[in-house]
Amino acid sequence: MNRVVSGTGMTSQRTRARMIERLREQGIDDEEVLAAIAAVPRHVFVEEALASRAYEDTALPLGFAQTISQPYVVARMIEALCAGGRPLGKTLEIGAGCGYQAAVLAQLTDEVFAIERIAPLLAKARLNLRAIKQLKIRLKHADGRLGLPEAAPFDSIIVAAAAARVPAALVQQLAPGGRMILPLGVATQQLMLIEKQGEALVETRLDAVRFVPLLTGIE
Repeated sequence: MNRVVSGTGMTSQRTRARMIERLREQGIDDEEVLAAIAAVPRHVFVEEALASRAYEDTALPLGFAQTISQPYVVARMIEALCAGGRPLGKTLEIGAGCGYQAAVLAQLTDEVFAIERIAPLLAKARLNLRAIKQLKIRLKHADGRLGLPEAAPFDSIIVAAAAARVPAALVQQLAPGGRMILPLGVATQQLMLIEKQGEALVETRLDAVRFVPLLTGIE
């Protein structure tokens, strides 16, 4: 990969710092989450033609009808999982895409598992993560709705695609005391935080969002 990780011009460290300040202005106040986002060069994970837009607060196309989530949404979802000073612990990401969110998660925990259903996109994620020398994330080509039972239970699950209802397999793979965050809905979507407290699930509705749908099967 011939992209410069450090970045210049619209992908420079100064541009990245401005993105972090915008996130603070939007209400993200977990400094560990902000530091994790600041540490990951987002321009490496987008198409080269879009690199100059990498630090805008917007979703960008990845091909295969998929997008890289806007920085605010990535920060909001991870901050919700970490609320109250809770560590992420063993973390499962559904919808690895280009690998960006997994790279941010890996700044906060040593155990990140990421599933992607589209094989060429997973291959891109591997290249992107290799470019930033992030090799500890365990990637798998699989159906995200089914989770990763062989590695369960997970302390944190983050879903980067919208489900019409909460996938039962993911709930089963959530550890006691664990948290899952996902966009829920079809025509309209909201972030839902689910906490496993004993035998009960506590659900909290958060921001309105717009994600690609969570699909079944692999490609």
